[in-house]
Amino acid sequence: MSKQENNDNIIFAWLAVFFTIIGFLIAILMKKENKYVMFYAKQGLILFIGQIIIWLLSGIFGWLKYPLLIFWVILWAMAWINSLSGEERNTWLIGDLARKIKL
Repeated sequence: MSKQENNDNIIFAWLAVFFTIIGFLIAILMKKENKYVMFYAKQGLILFIGQIIIWLLSGIFGWLKYPLLIFWVILWAMAWINSLSGEERNTWLIGDLARKIKL
């Protein structure tokens, strides 16, 4: 793989995590065959599902909203950093869930 291809994959992986569901869809459409990009796209999907769960829980338990959002943002930032590494690194909690998704 050329250096340019590797850089493109890193950028697509980062976009997939940064934009969660939109990034996941972009990765599916453009880089479905790339294992590295799809690994992080799946993490973006898990993060999106986490956003929905936080939204639902905050409707029921309003006091949980901000602690869960802070936790989610920390996971999101960790996933960004990992996606820029150039290797498949498990982001705590969401990496193992992402590996279970089969596409």
